[in-house]
Amino acid sequence: MTDAEPPYRRIAADIRRRITAKELRPGDLVPSARQITHEWGVAVATATKALALLRQEGLTTVRPGVGTVVTAPSADRAGVRRPGPPRRGGTELTLARIVTVATGIADVEGFAEVSMRRIAAELGVATMSLYRHVPGKDELTLSMIDAAFGEAPLPAVPPPGWRARLEVAAVLLWRLFRRHPWLAPSMSLTRPQPAPNGLRYTEWVLAALDGTGLPPSDRLHVHLLLFSYVRGLATTLEPEAEAERETGITGNEWMDHGFGGAEVPTGAPNFEQLLAIDDFELDLDRLFAFGLGRLLDGLTVFISRRTPGPARPGPAQV
Repeated sequence: MTDAEPPYRRIAADIRRRITAKELRPGDLVPSARQITHEWGVAVATATKALALLRQEGLTTVRPGVGTVVTAPSADRAGVRRPGPPRRGGTELTLARIVTVATGIADVEGFAEVSMRRIAAELGVATMSLYRHVPGKDELTLSMIDAAFGEAPLPAVPPPGWRARLEVAAVLLWRLFRRHPWLAPSMSLTRPQPAPNGLRYTEWVLAALDGTGLPPSDRLHVHLLLFSYVRGLATTLEPEAEAERETGITGNEWMDHGFGGAEVPTGAPNFEQLLAIDDFELDLDRLFAFGLGRLLDGLTVFISRRTPGPARPGPAQV
């Protein structure tokens, strides 16, 4: 490796050498993008490319809640386990097992990493054996959505008042999207997937508006408005998780370190005042609760015109 090589390759080569020399052992944390920028004096984008290269080579992997670590020795240096021979006997291959494995991959590595070949490799079966249980990726996605919604049933006895009920539904949905960052982008507003557990969620929300005087069309609009708000905010979760895996820094750390090296435009005094706030952090849970409260405030005004008596107020809680 010479100075003519791009900086990100020189950085990757140095970390690779440390892994080969066992200075970094399996399970050890590798330098984060922030540490690389300080040590090498490069931009975050360069550090990100170096870490991505090591991950592509199978030398490192992301461990949720820990960070990027050195992988254990493997015959497959591409970082994906090779499929073993088809299992004979043992645990039966079922749709539920396929969905569980697919969901695990999507939760940790992103939905783009889910494929029939990858699932088969994780299960140690032949890829074609999966198609006896699920015809293709669309059907697999539907089953994953249905299984995810099945994890979080809404209360059989709802709280009193439409506002409290909608708040419960929105918070549950947000937490579900938080648990499965791939879920929100996988769901369609205009072409909704007919997942039975998703339909039960929709039915619960529509029933929450009983007694409001709203016609069915307005109830549906309220449901879609609430769903769109939660889903829209939640679509940021998977890209942010991917960015954090690649860079080793959070979105707030990225902003604190000069927006990834980008030049911030001038002539925006209000924005400059925000940048000057030392203790401000963009907390998505707080943003969700703030937005949900304002959305419910607006619905309170709207629904109060159609039903007698005051609407039930109450702050949103995550």
